[in-house]
Amino acid sequence: MEYIKQSITFEIKEPSVLSLGKFDGLHRGHELLMNYMAEKKRENQELKAVIFTFDIPPREQLQNAPAQVLTTNQEKVKLFESIGIDYLIECPFTREIMCMEPEEFIDRTVTGLHVKYMVVGTDFRFGHKRRGDYRMLEAYASRYGYELKVVDKIQEEGRDISSTFVREEISAGNMEKANRLLGYEFFVEGTILHGRKLGKPVLGIPTINLQPPSDKLLPPFGVYLTVTEYQGLEYPGITNVGCKPTIQGENPVGVETHLFDVSEDMYGAQVKVKFLSRVRKEHRFDSLDALKLQMEQDILYGRKYFDTHRIIRRD
Repeated sequence: MEYIKQSITFEIKEPSVLSLGKFDGLHRGHELLMNYMAEKKRENQELKAVIFTFDIPPREQLQNAPAQVLTTNQEKVKLFESIGIDYLIECPFTREIMCMEPEEFIDRTVTGLHVKYMVVGTDFRFGHKRRGDYRMLEAYASRYGYELKVVDKIQEEGRDISSTFVREEISAGNMEKANRLLGYEFFVEGTILHGRKLGKPVLGIPTINLQPPSDKLLPPFGVYLTVTEYQGLEYPGITNVGCKPTIQGENPVGVETHLFDVSEDMYGAQVKVKFLSRVRKEHRFDSLDALKLQMEQDILYGRKYFDTHRIIRRD
């Protein structure tokens, strides 16, 4: 996959099937758009699948406030690559783009990307003051020679599946429901760092530590049942999201995971921690002994869960 970023000038030479949007989370609603693109590629192998998105959520620029995202830009790259996208265009959301009239946006996009087919959702908006929508795309289709597919929203429990819906469920700690909406398990990805080194030497419970990106949405502070992907294998465990309130000093927000029956040194490795279910809220304990006792109970609960709910791929 070719990743085009940091430029508002973009061009590809091959004919394309294009989808545009924020694609935060790449949830089940987005999956319908991807399926249409894959169908068109099967019909015409000369077509390239192109995704057009922005480097920051537009509301971050418009509201001048940092936004928490379901998937970071780096995570999006891997997700789109895994489903067979040929080009990912990450356009900077500059003032020029923000103020561009929708007619000009259509002309530059369709011409520069040689668009033959386009697929969008019914809620897609673009151009200055969000004046452009799928109806405008329909009106210009014959002029520019592309075919437009408009995909209706799919629903869960009577509500449209959207990034906002997923974000609300994760923010409430409802990981099972959030994962149903996504169509996969919500995850945090990163490099294993050295922590305070209290896990194995002090508590007798080894852990791996991730420092999530500042723009990554996290579930509420607490303990979760998780599966960690490492070198193509999956390992069950429990994960604490939070600031370690029992440990003295200032502790940054982190994702700390105990992997069951794993003693391998993983420092510096890239891993993906996938969240399955919330166990409890984060608490401040009166002593490290009390914390250790609770962690042992959490581990016992987790082992029982994985004995009955999930088969993990192991050597």
